[in-house]
Amino acid sequence: MRGINLQYLIKRFALFFLTIWVSATLIFIVPRLSPNDPFASMLARMEAQAGPVKDGTDLIAGWRARFGLDKPIGEQYVSYMIGLARFDFGYSLTQFPATVNSMISQSLPWTVGLVGLATLFLAVIGSLIGALLAWRGTPGMIRTLLPLSLIFTAIPFLMMAMILMYVFVFNLNWFPIVGGYNSRELTPGFTLPFIISIIYYGTLPAIAIVISSMGFWALGMRGMLITIDGEDYMTLARAKGLRGTRIFWQYGIRNALLPQITALALALGGIIGGNILVEYLFGYPGLGFLLYQAIINSDYTVIQGVVFLLIVLTALTILILDLIYPLIDPRINYRNA
Repeated sequence: MRGINLQYLIKRFALFFLTIWVSATLIFIVPRLSPNDPFASMLARMEAQAGPVKDGTDLIAGWRARFGLDKPIGEQYVSYMIGLARFDFGYSLTQFPATVNSMISQSLPWTVGLVGLATLFLAVIGSLIGALLAWRGTPGMIRTLLPLSLIFTAIPFLMMAMILMYVFVFNLNWFPIVGGYNSRELTPGFTLPFIISIIYYGTLPAIAIVISSMGFWALGMRGMLITIDGEDYMTLARAKGLRGTRIFWQYGIRNALLPQITALALALGGIIGGNILVEYLFGYPGLGFLLYQAIINSDYTVIQGVVFLLIVLTALTILILDLIYPLIDPRINYRNA
């Protein structure tokens, strides 16, 4: 591969697997630091619904033995790592006999659709706003109005979602309160009404993510374009009499995109973190909502499975972008790294 040698590939993949291992170890440790016991919580919910449960202590002990939580912590860790290596996350502690894999497979498409489209839109819109702010040929009226679109960046994801819900759901009644589609009237399937319903229910959560993150993209793009504007090839392009729009797109935007691509991979973790709260507030059936429920119920296996999957996807995205950099920009060379 151009610009990359075998030594760099080995080093980069070693770092990738080290990141996965350290993250997986932390995922194993952190939930167990919580004082909440998933089986005690489940027993408490059963008693709240149906009254006292006979031999509750023995029932909790049986559950712990069934899921291997009565074993020494070292044995639990080894079993846990073997399962992760096979992408087998086991059974849910609080929704047995449902498996974590099946729960994730049901929620993953919703999050991929929501986060994927929202990230794409915020990257395109934010980068375009930042480029127009920095470009000397931008009309004065647009240059004055564009900064107003960035004032919402200081508002957290959850607060932005609450504001949008208050305005567009409770006051204007333009969007539904919760859900991923109209479950009362539609059956999931590859049909036009179902696709339209998905877009309709996902519009407001996506807008909350885009508005809250757009400013960071705009400021990053603005800084890059200001730096590029003084480069020799920009001066030469103007001296050759090229149209301003061509210079803007082919010389300015094109050369400023590489750092934005890096930011895209690094920002995925933050976007997904904010998406958890957005999905919870809108009752959106994605990984964020699933993870929130697992945290509330102290469902270790679901927490481990969801977080591990998100970490692997983020790390893999960064790895792929890192390896294709030399193809995007010939100036980048890892052969001496």
